[in-house]
Amino acid sequence: MKKQPTTPDVSPDPVAPVAAPAETELTNLQAQVAENLDKYLRATADLENYRKRVRREKDELTGFVREQVIRALLAPLDNLERALAHSQPGTPLHDGLEQVRQQFKRALAEFGLEEIVAHAGDAFDPNLHEAVSHIVSPDHPADTIIEQHESGYKLADRLLRPVRVAVSKGPAENAS
Repeated sequence: MKKQPTTPDVSPDPVAPVAAPAETELTNLQAQVAENLDKYLRATADLENYRKRVRREKDELTGFVREQVIRALLAPLDNLERALAHSQPGTPLHDGLEQVRQQFKRALAEFGLEEIVAHAGDAFDPNLHEAVSHIVSPDHPADTIIEQHESGYKLADRLLRPVRVAVSKGPAENAS
């Protein structure tokens, strides 16, 4: 019988340490991790900013469209009020027009529309009122409202239309 040649045992020593990656390779990997983290954080911030911008633009567009629709409905509301003013109180026509007007105003109020009303004797405020005429009046001091011609409206604290009023110039001797 022949003797088989023996090969030296080359199996790794279980106690021998595994070779560590080179220091430069470790540094490169750490830099790459930091760079990827930075890219991730920037992308996340960009996405959040995009979401906020889209939400803000959507809200602005919704508000703009709401305002345009309400502005378009103010003229028919004014005409309804004129028809109501010229109809005979107590008649079915007058009562029906009043019901439609109230329903119209409730519907617009649900969208945030507020009516601004000026009363005789109130001080004229150019931020809320538009003077359509100036009248000499011994009964009213200068720069006070004599009568309202059309109501004004606000939408979410934004003036859509000023109240159209007649303003007193004061007594004749003070009028210029």
